[in-house]
Amino acid sequence: MRIAITGSTGLIGTALVRSLRTDGHEVVRLVRHEPTAADEVRWNPAGGQVDTAGLAGCEAVVHLAGAGVGDRRWTAAYKQEIRDSRVLGTRTLAQALASMDAPPRVLVCGSAIGYYGDTGDRRTDESAPAGAGFLPEVCVAWEDAAKPAQDAGIRTVFARTGLVVARSGGAWGRLFPIFRLGLGGRLGDGSQYWSFISLHDHIRALRHLVDTEELSGPVNLTAPEPVTNREVTAVMGRVLNRPTLFTVPAPVLRIALGDFAEDVLGSQRVVPRRLLESGFAFDHPRIMEAIRAA
Repeated sequence: MRIAITGSTGLIGTALVRSLRTDGHEVVRLVRHEPTAADEVRWNPAGGQVDTAGLAGCEAVVHLAGAGVGDRRWTAAYKQEIRDSRVLGTRTLAQALASMDAPPRVLVCGSAIGYYGDTGDRRTDESAPAGAGFLPEVCVAWEDAAKPAQDAGIRTVFARTGLVVARSGGAWGRLFPIFRLGLGGRLGDGSQYWSFISLHDHIRALRHLVDTEELSGPVNLTAPEPVTNREVTAVMGRVLNRPTLFTVPAPVLRIALGDFAEDVLGSQRVVPRRLLESGFAFDHPRIMEAIRAA
């Protein structure tokens, strides 16, 4: 299969490209710079341009591009960048695909469980409405931006991703070095739920979304049993054989992270109902397995 990917140099994109190529698929990478390799196709997310000729023959597109939510402190300018990088890029891509004479059969569009906002200890699946706040508003606009592709009859799936457990990126890429030094601990009171998924299972799930014709609309990419930050802290200590005596009080997080602190301290107990109903089986369903794999 010929598959196009945006965000191919990020944590998830790099792993997805490797997985697809290992299995013999042809991968086309959408890049912002002038193409320097045979597998690159130029696009300008903010400017609304895509070299659709380079996408000819693609059966699927996986759209992962967007500014990292936890990469920097949330200033007003960076919040705008987070929103624009998702909404403008998705709209540009969706319009370009809709304009093709022979568009791909499926668009898997990145999204996030931030859509639901703070869910407390309530188990939340894809039937739940959007929450309130910055991230839910971004996710709603992000998914709405794919409407041109949906209107053109392209099967469109929104991969609402949780916290990806990986050694070298995302939230865990920051946690591992701290815990290895014996400085790890709870964030706030530790009662907030974290909906996680191992990088290995996340890549498998993305490929499942591409291949499963019955799936469209939102699909949660999280492991079946979310855990509290307190449980994550305990498991990290056991796996790395380090003490977990420290805590980071909520006021300190708010000073360090700005508005993003409310999402770190917030609770999301999100479950993958549609993924499980479609026949997907997790290799790392529990937090201990996910952390050991990373």
